[in-house]
Amino acid sequence: MKSPFNLLPQKGSNWRQVALFFIAIIIGLGLFMMKEARVTSYLSDDPQACVNCHVMTPVYNSWMNSSHREWANCNDCHVPHDNVVNKYYFKAKDGLYHASVFTARAEPDVIKMKEASQEVVQQNCIRCHVQQVTQVKYDGWVDDHREKRTGRQCWSCHQQVPHGDVHGLTTIKYNLAPIPTDQEEMVIPDWLAEQTDKNPKNEK
Repeated sequence: MKSPFNLLPQKGSNWRQVALFFIAIIIGLGLFMMKEARVTSYLSDDPQACVNCHVMTPVYNSWMNSSHREWANCNDCHVPHDNVVNKYYFKAKDGLYHASVFTARAEPDVIKMKEASQEVVQQNCIRCHVQQVTQVKYDGWVDDHREKRTGRQCWSCHQQVPHGDVHGLTTIKYNLAPIPTDQEEMVIPDWLAEQTDKNPKNEK
């Protein structure tokens, strides 16, 4: 009985080698694209993984210059933390959407969160700042204290946290992408390095 899962032509057929050849090409291209896209980096919590897409460089740089850099990375805010399965499911779903938009060059000038992402970020704000937004001592004499601080989006007031108040891909002209901005090595042109070596500061 012929197996319904046997996609290759029968043995002895001239098309069998052709099919194997194209299957090998598809697998090879898939592995090459996974390597170039640094797929494994997205399994980590390293913020530099977000800079794999050039359009995220202004967002990464604004986070690098914020107070949140010392306490929270991208995943701390932008993925759920209720369980591991939901975390990586949400990360994969968002990542595939972002990759498709970036590949099609359809990204907007100002990147905005969708409703699902807004809910995740809001929950993570409360998760980290729960003591500030749910102080029991205020509940008795401040009307609707808890509801006013957990029932509306935090960034409706804190608009500059942590990515600043100027948004858009064209607002920051001299971003270096996709090189991360916190490398130990200096990112300067060779000609400038040669001129610097020829004219050290201690020469008069």
